[in-house]
Amino acid sequence: MMTVPQGAALSIGAVLGTGVIALPALAAQTAGPASLLAWGALVLLSVPLAATFAALGARHPDSGGVATYVRRAFGDRAAAVVGWSFFFAVPVGAPAAALFGGAYVAAALGGGTPTVIATAVGLMVIVTAGNLGGVRVSGRLQLGLAALLVALLVTATGTALPHADPANLHPFAPHGWWAVGSAAAVLVWGFAGWEAVTSLAADFRHPARDLPRATAIALLVVGVLYLGIAAASILVLGPAATSDAPLAELLARGTGGQVRVIAAGAAVLLTLGTMNAYYAGAAKLGAALGRDGALPAWFARGSGAGEVPRRSLAVVAGLGGVSMLVVALTGTGTRPLVLLTSGSFVLVYLMGSAAALRLLPRGSLARGCAWVSLVASLVLLVLTGWYVAGTLFMAAGALLYVGSKKFFGRVVDPEPGTIDVGVEVSTPR
Repeated sequence: MMTVPQGAALSIGAVLGTGVIALPALAAQTAGPASLLAWGALVLLSVPLAATFAALGARHPDSGGVATYVRRAFGDRAAAVVGWSFFFAVPVGAPAAALFGGAYVAAALGGGTPTVIATAVGLMVIVTAGNLGGVRVSGRLQLGLAALLVALLVTATGTALPHADPANLHPFAPHGWWAVGSAAAVLVWGFAGWEAVTSLAADFRHPARDLPRATAIALLVVGVLYLGIAAASILVLGPAATSDAPLAELLARGTGGQVRVIAAGAAVLLTLGTMNAYYAGAAKLGAALGRDGALPAWFARGSGAGEVPRRSLAVVAGLGGVSMLVVALTGTGTRPLVLLTSGSFVLVYLMGSAAALRLLPRGSLARGCAWVSLVASLVLLVLTGWYVAGTLFMAAGALLYVGSKKFFGRVVDPEPGTIDVGVEVSTPR
């Protein structure tokens, strides 16, 4: 069974991840020092969002995660849309995350694009192998990674902040106040992930107690580290905050000397943490979708608590490999992958928050958080722009699949442990 520290580490890895590698520079390029307002706003919005999903996971622990909550609230078709949006977004986003880490390694060791791609492929292989051992192995790996990356980020921020210069805050909004909203749209990538561990809720010994505790720890750690790195990047680096490797620049200012290798190590750890959390959550979700009829029943093995969803994991890894191959052959940058992934997660947040309004007790604090999350998700949906079209395409595919199963399949009485979606579904063995 998964412990509270392991669950917190998975959440930290899912949310923190590659955000600290590239986002401070991208946000500073977009809004200058005013980007700190976007960072602060998204940290605050993370509180009700994370609280909403923690409350749902504590009350309804299941490997289906958000898809399970949406099914309970709105039925099978809506659940399939959410499940597909999350499951198929991970193989699209994983190469982008891996390439972020690979860029730092290339900066330290040289070799250009071949080094970037080779490192990215290696990271994807390592994460797949780690998850083949199941959530206990994955959780232990994540706990170690989280401890190391937190230490590195605290070192970078703590040693750099004494060199802060308030003059770097002027001009505060060189690109206008509207640019703060544009910076927030960029930062969506860095704050996606609060829903990832809900798919692993059933693997906690006491989900109702342990999941909220793990989420609270993750909220505190992620908020402090994100704000610390963002503030240090602006106050210490000034114009250099827009460089491609702001973390390396902070380490150089704080500790002196050549720190590209240290920064590369930090980037690799952060990337491993992010990918490990998402591979674990997506693999469990895929198995649950197979169990419930939203994917072929072949996926279903491994959906139970403590079981290893190797078939689902193989599909996630395989599709991620295809995405990486397309990137390598076409020279496509990471930006389209990031925005397509963000669009999928925004839809997951929107529908998950709506489900929480139906499932959580009226008058409860958690339900109040769900209202805030719903409004915030609608705003993020607008900021995502036309990239949400990819999510709508995936949603249409999910509806067509479930509709075809209902049309061609025969209705049977579901066995215990399954959900009737109008077709014959085998229980995992």
